[in-house]
Amino acid sequence: MGRAAAGALALKPTKRIADAAPPIDLETMIPKRFGDWKVDPNIVPLQVSPDVRAKLDKIYNQVLSRTYVNVNGKGQRVMLSIAYGGDQSSDNTQVHRPEYCYAAQGFRLENVFENTISTAHGDLPVRRLLAVQGSPNEPITYWITIDDKIALPGLQRKILQLRNGLTGKVPDGMLVRVSSFSRDNDAAYRAQDKFVGELLSAMSEADRIRVAGRPVR
Repeated sequence: MGRAAAGALALKPTKRIADAAPPIDLETMIPKRFGDWKVDPNIVPLQVSPDVRAKLDKIYNQVLSRTYVNVNGKGQRVMLSIAYGGDQSSDNTQVHRPEYCYAAQGFRLENVFENTISTAHGDLPVRRLLAVQGSPNEPITYWITIDDKIALPGLQRKILQLRNGLTGKVPDGMLVRVSSFSRDNDAAYRAQDKFVGELLSAMSEADRIRVAGRPVR
């Protein structure tokens, strides 16, 4: 039992990847204007309830929430939320899926499926879902990174956690969510794809990898 305990302690990740990387500052990392989009200061993204906020504050080091408007005359609006956590080594510290937060706010979740956004920097695997609470609906697109890799919820994320654990590393990670209010789900997803593609193109390569992982081609 003593040897087993010592072995478990030796395998416990202790090297924080975030400590060796340039510090994260979401406010400056994410441009306020790019492509056809700019921040709309008049629209404040919906806030979570105080009890949910208290739980999120224990997990995340930084959270950025903004609403962008399309300035080319279409008037489309996209809400962006990014949550950064410096410890993605366990279920207790990893970023939480939007499904949990939306359900806690009383939304009904429908049409959950995996998809891919094609960008100038490679394919970006994402998850889509529809949050329903009155009208209009809120189509949502999100992805999760662990260190510099995309890790959608499920087995893929578990495998990345285990791999980092075996090397003694504590990875950081991000949850990136874009959503919009729309009565046309397909049109909303197309606008979100355009938004994501232009956002990634406006970022430096290093920042883009932190936010969306290394490109999949």
